[in-house]
Amino acid sequence: MSAPNPSPSAEERNRPIVMVGMMGAGKSAIGRRLAQRLGVAFVDADAEIERAAGATIAEIFDKHGEAAFRDGERRVIARLLEAPAGVLATGGGAFMDPETRARIKERAITVWLKADLDTLVERVSRRGHRPLLKNGDPREILARLIALRDPVYAEADITVETGHAPAAATVERVIEALAAFRGRAAERRP
Repeated sequence: MSAPNPSPSAEERNRPIVMVGMMGAGKSAIGRRLAQRLGVAFVDADAEIERAAGATIAEIFDKHGEAAFRDGERRVIARLLEAPAGVLATGGGAFMDPETRARIKERAITVWLKADLDTLVERVSRRGHRPLLKNGDPREILARLIALRDPVYAEADITVETGHAPAAATVERVIEALAAFRGRAAERRP
């Protein structure tokens, strides 16, 4: 007979859940459904950045460049992590910033939604608003970004493979992975 799993501490239950991963991995779609299932707030960092800037992300990139966008992104995510626990979907490049990554890892549980290249290409082709994909072949750009970013995304607390499964099935896998992660965290407590 195995010992019962210790329950997660209040601190662990009250940590935000931050979705990280490539554009098209499903961070907003899965994050929104996850928040609904958990009965917590959902926030899309990109929408908050647009609200704070009074411009779309594409406009920010065009007018001010990626560096200015990343600076604003860093500030907005820092503010969002101070809010009550919920689910936060970040942009694909947010976790690449060392300062943002450190802040997220310190204050939240990170979930990497990992998708293969074919899935990402299919999903991003549905919407033409991705500034990083404007100048070149999206497949080649995504392949380069995957090679660069996957080792950093791998630092997330939890990895959930996405693909062509229904969103509800992916949400279930995230919930199961969160429960397992919180159980391991509870076992490590003194």
